[in-house]
Amino acid sequence: MATHEGNGATRSVIAIVGEGLVGSRVALNLSSSGVEVRHIRSRDIREALRCDVAVLAHGGRHAGLLSTLAAEGVAAVSVGDDLEDVMASLDLHERAVTRGTPIVVGAASSPGMSGLLLAHVARAFDVVDEVHVAAHGTGGPACARQHHDALAGTAVGWHDGEWMQRPAGSGRELCWFPDPVGPRDCYRYASSEPVLLQRVAPSLNRITARVSATRRDRLTARLPMLAPPHAEGGVGGLRLDVRGTRNGARRVEIVGVAERTALVAGAVAAQTALALVSHPVPAGVHNLGQPSLPNAEILDGVVAAGITLHEFVGA
Repeated sequence: MATHEGNGATRSVIAIVGEGLVGSRVALNLSSSGVEVRHIRSRDIREALRCDVAVLAHGGRHAGLLSTLAAEGVAAVSVGDDLEDVMASLDLHERAVTRGTPIVVGAASSPGMSGLLLAHVARAFDVVDEVHVAAHGTGGPACARQHHDALAGTAVGWHDGEWMQRPAGSGRELCWFPDPVGPRDCYRYASSEPVLLQRVAPSLNRITARVSATRRDRLTARLPMLAPPHAEGGVGGLRLDVRGTRNGARRVEIVGVAERTALVAGAVAAQTALALVSHPVPAGVHNLGQPSLPNAEILDGVVAAGITLHEFVGA
């Protein structure tokens, strides 16, 4: 549904569900885009049905609302990263196809920006066969709570064509993020990254996802948070270690970003919503990096919004 301006032209309507930090960053990114932006509280879901694209930026599960939007034929973008919720959202594919509706899941920083970076870096390879993702930092309070819970769950990974499960909080690895974040100890966590990245590049033989954590984070992961989360964390980081072959030789590319996580998530979600407005994206459930989406244009929009890409250069 589009609104009509006085001169007879139409403006697309993008609704933002949720009033938190990421939702405000989405709105900021859309403020100069020429679309009409509507803010909707997560409990006022009927308002989300009167728009061209709904961006789900609220805390908690998203699959239920995505199901409703798909049934009503409303395109949607979800920033949710919870593994079980993302899996439930992917199961809506046939419903979305039947209703002719495109839905994009995991459109935040990790996942989201990670898929865009993988699609971008993959052009430097003939074949990519490994990707190892590491994330640092959180966005708003809901993101911080999800980070806390994810260290207590079960981590999934893709290894030589099979899914593996490992305890979250295990597999310590020192990962170097772009400055000013620098080196951080990172551990496996219950992330949807491996599932979504395997959909981006089915040629991958190995996919891992880790998140930075302190000893206290790991010890208290199965307990309620000891202190309320901050309104917004400091500078976050995302790092992709991509490996494969080019002209018969092994090649490694390491790329990433260092920015407040909510800023990255807001830019990615906003640019994805604009892509659904301006491009004929096929019906069904997609995630960033898949060839069904205009990934290069979305990434260009994210960079234009002020997110700087970093590449590791060295021996």
